[in-house]
This record gives sequence, structure tokens and C-alpha cells, in this order.
Amino acid sequence: MSDEAASRPGWGVFWMITTGLCFICVTALVKLLGTRIPSAEAAFLRYILGLVFLLPFLGTILKIRMERSTLMLFCARGVAHTVGVTLWFFGMARIPIADVTAMNYLSPIYVTLGAALFLGERLALRRVLAVLAALCGALIILRPGFREVGPGHIAMLVVAICFGASYLLAKLLTDRTNPGVVVTMLSLTVTVGLAPLAAMNWVTPKPYELMILMGVATLATAGHYTMTLAFRAAPLAVTQPVTFLQLVWAVLLGAVFFAEPVDPWVILGGTLIVGAISFISFREAQLKRARLTPNVAQTKV
Repeated sequence: MSDEAASRPGWGVFWMITTGLCFICVTALVKLLGTRIPSAEAAFLRYILGLVFLLPFLGTILKIRMERSTLMLFCARGVAHTVGVTLWFFGMARIPIADVTAMNYLSPIYVTLGAALFLGERLALRRVLAVLAALCGALIILRPGFREVGPGHIAMLVVAICFGASYLLAKLLTDRTNPGVVVTMLSLTVTVGLAPLAAMNWVTPKPYELMILMGVATLATAGHYTMTLAFRAAPLAVTQPVTFLQLVWAVLLGAVFFAEPVDPWVILGGTLIVGAISFISFREAQLKRARLTPNVAQTKV
């Protein structure tokens, strides 16, 4: 992080707030879409419509001669993200928006665990305690035995693992090629991976459903772009806590527009998870280590 970037925390916070609004709007649109369109097909349409934003990078992709190991990493990431995106659309249509948002926060925790298990990242005691706090937050949200844990909640737990794996593979790939190629290859591999799943149970979308999915693709792309602006403007230790606002907006959105009851346990659990992620990010910034723990927004659809 450059001194110039570190001296613009106001802009970093602004762009991260904008990022959060984009992703909350994505969540609202998917909720509005409902369950008529199967989750795999909805995810496929979201990605194929989003390819229009990546056309400038396709020429670069065609000119690159990738090593077999790099191509295998791209394919592995595509598989992990395909499963994650499909289950995200499935869960989003079946459980409250606040639950989805809070459980999305778990992905960076899984990244931290995966980095320790597979990339040799050292887990200090403070990081272990932060991870445990986040997992306690997940238990508070789910409250097994005290509330019904449905298929949507189970799906979101798997989503967090899949997106965490996708992020770790992305970190490996950015050491081998440029970020534009990494993003474009993700969209291509996920689109290809989703195509047969979508074809197995195809439901012809109505014009308004296509418009909703085009809105999802547009806002998701915009969110990822504004997120990069936030990272350029301020350190992660500044921008990470701002992601908590997404949970606040999710609660308000669900209550006002979808008549979802406000669950204080979900807010408490989400707060614990965000606090744990922010602590890990702050410690890594203090130690000036290569950052592995991603921002919550980096593990979105």
C-alpha cells in the first residue's frame, strides 16, 4: 500500500460503501427473481450476460499460451466458483437476505484456514482466536436446535467454502498472470461449467427476468470495480470494517421490501464475524505481511 493510497481513507470508505450498496442491490434483485428460474440457470444467465463487460480482455486471453499447470488452476477455480455461485442463487431465494449477507462473511475465515493448511501461512494464537470467534458467530446465526436450519442455510455454508477456495486459487493465479486475465478466465470457466447444469432443467426466462439478471450482472461488475478503487485509496484495515454496513442494509432491505423479520441473533453473529475478519486484516496490516485474508466483497458473485 503506497503512502498516497494510505492518505486517502475518506475515498476508501466512500468506494467501499458504494461497493456494499452494489452488492446489496445484487442480493435484492436475486431475491426479487424468485425460484421460477432454477438456480444453475439463473447463475448461468448472470455470467453469460456479464461477459459483455469483459470483451476487451478476450483478445488478450486468445494470445496467451498458458502452462498446463496454470490452466488446471483456472479449471479448478472455475469448478469451485461454479458450485459456489449455483448454491448462492439457491440459498438466496430461500432464506432471509440478512442471513445470506451474514453467512457470506465466513468466506474470508475459510481463506485464513485454507492458507494455513495449503499455503503454509502461519496461524498465530490471535488469528486462531479470531477464527474461533467467527465460527461462534456462524453458530449464533444458525442456532441449530433452536431454529430450523433449512437447505438454504446449508447451501450458504458450502458457498462460503467454495468462494474461499476460489479466492485462494486466485491468489496463486495472480502470481502467474495479470488480474484482468484472472477475472476474465473466471467468467469464462464458470459460464462453461454452468451451461450443462442450466441445460438439464431449462426454463425459458421472461423478458423481465432477463432484465433482472442483466441488472445483477451490471451491479456485480460495478461492485468489483468500485472495490478495486477502495483498495487503491486506503488500507484494508480502513475499508474492511465498512463491510459491516452491508449487514445493516440487508436487515433494512429484508424488513422494508420483503417483510422479513429482524433477527437480532443474525445481527449479533454477523457482527462477531465481521469483527474477527477486521481484526485479522488489521493484524496483517500491522505486520506488513502479504495479504491473504480477503475483503468480504472479494468473495461475491
